[in-house]
Amino acid sequence: MAKINKGTFSFLELLREHNNREWFQENRDMYEAALTDVRAFIRAVIDELSKIDPHIHTDISENKCLFRIYRDTRFAKDKTPYKTWFSAGISVDGRKLDGPEYYLHIEHDKSFLGVGYWRPNKEHLDAIRQEIDYNAEGLHKALASSGWETGDLSAEDKLMRPPAGYDASHSEIEILKLKSFILYKKFTDVEMCSKNALEQVIAAAITMLPFKNFIHQAIDND
Repeated sequence: MAKINKGTFSFLELLREHNNREWFQENRDMYEAALTDVRAFIRAVIDELSKIDPHIHTDISENKCLFRIYRDTRFAKDKTPYKTWFSAGISVDGRKLDGPEYYLHIEHDKSFLGVGYWRPNKEHLDAIRQEIDYNAEGLHKALASSGWETGDLSAEDKLMRPPAGYDASHSEIEILKLKSFILYKKFTDVEMCSKNALEQVIAAAITMLPFKNFIHQAIDND
């Protein structure tokens, strides 16, 4: 089964310590090996997801899903030129989908699989909130079917006050305040390098699929 090689995490650890163009160019062979490793793993994840999710097809290109390792530092205080992780947005439109997707993040001690919709456009955000307002039971059932609950949704991207049109006393107000709707499962380096790495990632995806389908339903993206 597909997995991440230990050398990929070794490269990312070293890059964290030597995040400059000179070191990167001198060790470009390590980067290319790590990139090839990650690309192969993403390919395997796409193929397996296609078996469980009708929104994922085997003709999706892993290259279209992968994010570049180069950072855009034009408006950033942190001027280090490289990300210290590899990541991919897996959807029918690769990393550029305006809708629910899978996000795989590979970083030393910080790997995870995220599933959901990051910062929906206004039309989709309104539709998701409306679906939660009308069908909160459906959301709770989708989460509970695989052992999740609303408290597991990421609250890192959230309004301070209720969104327009919703009262602070609404039973689901804390969920309605969310600007992104995401579940995620963390993985250790040992797990990602094990022979069961792919199996564990797909198992996590399966538990989050009912939630993803709820989002598809909310935006009429069946």
